[in-house]
Amino acid sequence: MKYVILSVFMMTISFCFSQSEQKNYEEVAVKFQSEYNKLNYDGIHSMLDEAMESLIPKGKMTDFMNTVRSNFGMIKTMRFYDINNSAHVYRTTFEKAVVDISFSLNKKNQITGLFIPRNSFENSSVLKRNATKMIFPFKEEAFVYWGGKTEDVNYHMTDLNQQYALDILMVANGAPYKGDSTKNESYFVFGRDIIAPCDAKVVKVIDGIKDNVPGEVNRADITGNTIILETERKEYLLFAHIKMNSILFKEGDWVKQGQVIAKCGNSGNTTQAHLHFQLQNTNDLFNTIGAELYFDEIIVNGEIKKDYMPKKEDFVINKKRITD
Repeated sequence: MKYVILSVFMMTISFCFSQSEQKNYEEVAVKFQSEYNKLNYDGIHSMLDEAMESLIPKGKMTDFMNTVRSNFGMIKTMRFYDINNSAHVYRTTFEKAVVDISFSLNKKNQITGLFIPRNSFENSSVLKRNATKMIFPFKEEAFVYWGGKTEDVNYHMTDLNQQYALDILMVANGAPYKGDSTKNESYFVFGRDIIAPCDAKVVKVIDGIKDNVPGEVNRADITGNTIILETERKEYLLFAHIKMNSILFKEGDWVKQGQVIAKCGNSGNTTQAHLHFQLQNTNDLFNTIGAELYFDEIIVNGEIKKDYMPKKEDFVINKKRITD
């Protein structure tokens, strides 16, 4: 069910300044600076892992890097600054500005997550958590399969771009489906309404991607059918793996809290129906940093919780009943 994205309210992110730079990250930073200054953007593209390479074509990488170069110029120095979960942060001095570049690596020292501000706004837009009050994105009780702040309860924490993300499904009698496990319709969450957690503007829509046969994945369309919402505070909510042709809004539309926006599906790089839901600091699929997502008032495992961030194996439902 994993997917990776490389992608940009102003809140200060909390870092642990006692941590030191790892040697493999140092080597990757040196190589990144060298390839960037040589205009070898294909070389930077080759530093990505397989999932990110499929998500970001070479042409898109070139366009992105040219925007960075146009705004900031060449890199003079990249100095280790700190660690954000698993990602290393480098305070980077360009010819025209000083910005923080962040990236995370896998065991093969390939880049699995990368955030490069393209302008001064993105450089100041790192998000710690939501300020906007949110409701849970389903009307019914749902089950958090992955969620929380540590890797043992949330594997998304290994990737800068999707850290703190939730994978949400529905279960009964300990199982996410009943009947034939090779049919999407057997999964309790498949086709369930997804609702807007807050008033927001639709800023990105991807639709028309077929839902997978359970057990199969689509690595060409990582997030599958997707919606990104923008709050008034410039916080961004990403909904991935949506059911094909179920999205009810187009880019530029405004949605109200509790309004149905789409149906849960099984599209993209996922093995079974579920909703991947995350808060991030940009409207990008490929240049963003995940942030902590708290819900205003929900019932968790039968108890009322206020300003709560769900974690793995929580059963969650909104305290206030959402009706059509």
